[in-house]
Amino acid sequence: MNDTEAMLQAIELAGRVRGTTAPNPWVGCVIEAPDGQVFVAATSPPGGPHAEAGALAAAGAAARGGTAWVTLEPCAHVGRTPPCADALIDAGIRRVVVAIEDPDEKVAGAGLRRLRDAGVEVVVGVEAQAVRLQLAPYIKHRTTGRPWVVLKLGVSIDGRTAAPDGSSRWITGGAARADAHQLRAISDAIVVGANTVRLDDPSLNVRHVDGADPLRVVLGRAAPDAKVQPALEFEGPLTDLLDQLGERGVLQVLVEGGATVAGDFHRGRLVDQYVLYVAPVIFGGDDAQPMFAGPGAPTIAEIWRGAFSAVVPLGADLRIDLVPALDGLAAGSVPLGRAAGAADEPITGSTPAVRADLSLPATDEPEEGT
Repeated sequence: MNDTEAMLQAIELAGRVRGTTAPNPWVGCVIEAPDGQVFVAATSPPGGPHAEAGALAAAGAAARGGTAWVTLEPCAHVGRTPPCADALIDAGIRRVVVAIEDPDEKVAGAGLRRLRDAGVEVVVGVEAQAVRLQLAPYIKHRTTGRPWVVLKLGVSIDGRTAAPDGSSRWITGGAARADAHQLRAISDAIVVGANTVRLDDPSLNVRHVDGADPLRVVLGRAAPDAKVQPALEFEGPLTDLLDQLGERGVLQVLVEGGATVAGDFHRGRLVDQYVLYVAPVIFGGDDAQPMFAGPGAPTIAEIWRGAFSAVVPLGADLRIDLVPALDGLAAGSVPLGRAAGAADEPITGSTPAVRADLSLPATDEPEEGT
């Protein structure tokens, strides 16, 4: 197995457990024994084995003299689990290939140094860009203290989110709605405005896919009997909210609206990734509700410019991902997790990944978002 093939397999393993590991990163590990046996694992939920420990447990004595491919630098500190660098050394791993160094100040190269000091051959940088994209929320959290912000909108071709009477069910189809729930499942928190709660009474939970409900955050006050409860009710600057969520270990926050909230996040330059579910429908007038409320860019020189990072057909709709055209993140898509229809074999040391049924049955349950 060559380095690229093995690292791509580790990246795929990591993607399967996206949304189950916060505040820890989602990491994949592949170990090849000298006799060619291959053992794999991904990060377990907090308190469980890290990817390296899971793969080593699966390999047992066969790991001695083998090679390990890991998407993120093995940890070198004691947390809820022992240091993975020490585990690799004690198991007799001969060679460790790492995609990127861990930006967490508790690691920051210490794991690599410990491996090298023990005589282990260390290679860094294989599929580094792919892993930086996959771990973008984790990297941002560890370098800024704030979560990765995803703004999700379901829109018509002419950029409208609801009819003049406020109705928006349904702009998009079942495949797009299922994908939106997968986006919820891999987010640690979800934010809406108090007006959306009053008008739509959304539950903001995860349906149609496997996954835990995110922390629900209301900008303002919500009635005690609102479906969104229990929720964190917040009043104040959005930057303070992001700081507080970061302190809670939230790696990714999903902003679902409405238009006032979307506009505030956008104008504040607080959005890291825009996810637009675009339906082939046209309202055909200026009285339908826009994507953003509030003032826009006053001149062409001041408009927001970004880059398409992914365009994916979802039934009759399109999912369009955009990121600010500021750095290397614009060079490719930000993987969200396990793709619908992926294989169902278990991952050693991990939990089942998010799965979506894209053919939603008809339902009378109110649906929020897209």
